[in-house]
Amino acid sequence: MDLKEHLGFLSGKWGREWIVMALSILLAFLVWFLVNLSQEYSGTISVPVVAQCNIEGYGIESSNTVLVSARCRTEGFRLVREFSRRERKVVKVKFNSRDLRRTAPGVYCVIGGAKNSYVDQFFGEDAKVEAFITDTLRFVFPVENNKKVPVEVPVTATFRSQYMQSGPFTTKPDSVVVYGPQERLDALEKVVTGRLILTDLHTSQHGLVKLNPIRGIRMSADEIGYELPVTRYVELSAHVPVGVMNAPAGHSLQVYPPTAQVFLRCAFPIAKDPLSTFRLYVDWKDFSSSLSGRCAPRVQRLPSGVLEYRVEPEVFDCIEVH
Repeated sequence: MDLKEHLGFLSGKWGREWIVMALSILLAFLVWFLVNLSQEYSGTISVPVVAQCNIEGYGIESSNTVLVSARCRTEGFRLVREFSRRERKVVKVKFNSRDLRRTAPGVYCVIGGAKNSYVDQFFGEDAKVEAFITDTLRFVFPVENNKKVPVEVPVTATFRSQYMQSGPFTTKPDSVVVYGPQERLDALEKVVTGRLILTDLHTSQHGLVKLNPIRGIRMSADEIGYELPVTRYVELSAHVPVGVMNAPAGHSLQVYPPTAQVFLRCAFPIAKDPLSTFRLYVDWKDFSSSLSGRCAPRVQRLPSGVLEYRVEPEVFDCIEVH
């Protein structure tokens, strides 16, 4: 083998070894780099935040953006991404109205420890906040056309035998604030939920029902709570005399028939006989304003525990006696 061939053999052999060595070093560096970046480090993370909140009379989103900064502990990968970003994506955070403090018309601030409840929304679940750098978050909410309207719930309720409704059907809230163009608001008198169908009731009911959406209108709530009291009852009946009240001096009335059949539905169990204190009467004012002399009886005082009553007959003939 001549000198030229010998040098070529050596250069090829060592060249390959240098390439393998360089690749090994590069691979080791990459492994070291990735392992280190996967470790947790402390660094500053900043995110632009827009607030969202249902505040009566104002838009649902703040018109300004607040840069929220904190020293966070997270993976090195996250910190590298944060430092290399030229533009940060705006984060929309839903705030509870209890955490917003009004400092001026349309201006609401998040102060002190209230920010801690929104750490995951600010920075994500992979970041642990060590300390906030931004102290007070100040958001400005624009005024919107608004109006408060009542809520109507169409209800169909059926009850198990010997059970009935024992009080008014109520909603909470009983009204909502609606937002939209003024001409739409002027024509809107109420908002309605989907039909609520309750069957075979034997216990009091409560729950949530969705409001029907209205195109072009935003509401302060998407659903409302409702309550329907239900109780077991027993039915009692008896003949009760019909008296007369508020007759002026020197005047008296004769009522025909002089007694009425009454039917009482009473909450079970009954603590005291309600028939012992149930009193019916005809009011002189009703008689004096009546053209025919026929009057519906009134109840002097509805005994405790009586849920509903019915009187037969429903009207009585009254004649003035001189």
